[in-house]
Amino acid sequence: MGNAAHPLPLADIRVVELGSLIAGPFTGRILGDFGAEVIKVEPPDRPDPLRMWGERLEGHGLFWPIQARNKKCITLNLREPKGQDLFRQLLPHVDVVVENFRPGTLEKWNLGYEAMSAVNPGLILVRTSGFGQTGPYKDRAGFGSIGEAMGGIRYVTGHPDRPPVRTGISIGDSLAGLYAAIGCLVALHERSRSGRGQVVDTALYEAVFGVMESIIPEYGLLGHIRERSGNILPGVAPSNIYATADGSWIAIGANADTVFRRLCAAMGRPELAEDERFATHIARGEHQEELDDLIESWTKTRTCEELLEMLAQSGVPAGRIYNARDMFHDPHYRARDMILEVDHPVFGRFPMPGVVPKLSRTPGKVRHPGPPALGEHNRDIYEGLLGLSPSAVDTLKSEGII
Repeated sequence: MGNAAHPLPLADIRVVELGSLIAGPFTGRILGDFGAEVIKVEPPDRPDPLRMWGERLEGHGLFWPIQARNKKCITLNLREPKGQDLFRQLLPHVDVVVENFRPGTLEKWNLGYEAMSAVNPGLILVRTSGFGQTGPYKDRAGFGSIGEAMGGIRYVTGHPDRPPVRTGISIGDSLAGLYAAIGCLVALHERSRSGRGQVVDTALYEAVFGVMESIIPEYGLLGHIRERSGNILPGVAPSNIYATADGSWIAIGANADTVFRRLCAAMGRPELAEDERFATHIARGEHQEELDDLIESWTKTRTCEELLEMLAQSGVPAGRIYNARDMFHDPHYRARDMILEVDHPVFGRFPMPGVVPKLSRTPGKVRHPGPPALGEHNRDIYEGLLGLSPSAVDTLKSEGII
């Protein structure tokens, strides 16, 4: 995993991460996982609230060590002119600035893209906000939950006889962070040809909307509005979750004709594959509820483990509905380094999700968890990178700039 012969793929990139919580820092996390030097900036008087998110142990939030992993944490008060001047001193040493403030915030601090690029023309500014940097809604406050609502995913999530629901994670923020990371890498690639930086503008609602499949042509051409459908996709069958004899739930996806035949054989009901109600994709969709009832009447006679073994041997996609305990003890997760244990100065061995995606020659790596101390790397950056004297750094601290 990243050595002298094969350094991490982004090891020559330096990123300054502004902002807080999930969307912008998620972008920084991805870049850091693949070797970028990510310098996270927090106001000295307003630490990132994510430090206290998630369940807490010994007063520390358990999300922060994951989201801030591989990052160097410094403090800097950008609301003060002296802090803004110090930030400008960083810019010649930086490839990327990541931020997720409301549009206009950087400009209010005299740190908009024009001002930054005047110092460093190759700089890439990655901006994530609720509604983007332009348009009639740009000045509105926007959290991931609002992006999920306006991007469409909330409307189609849940059961048809109940109000829309959210997923159990901040999916809108994470999607925006992913799109912003993609945009950043695209801009870095383009810069290798032009030598020029640019702005990457990601909106939370657009990141959600970008994964909403064909809902727009369905409405624009057919007048059809996709509705909530619970655990199924209407017309795609069988693809559902089914109760098992031991009180678990198993997901089975056998909607392709050939896979459905294999499922029928595993059930001991090969004749179902020839039944006119189920023989084709369209027919199965038209008799979806009836088919699901037949399948569940079978799954309820066996334990989840028995079903998983039978379906694996038959080549039918299936999986237990996992909770954290299932993931933690699953051998496949461990074999693919998807649960890593890293040394943490407070918690000792700290388990966290591994790096995605996997690269064959230069894979990413978790080098350290998120630093628990506020401004832990101030001297490393201000003295080591900018060349300030220790007394100058002490003065900045006494003045509340760092």
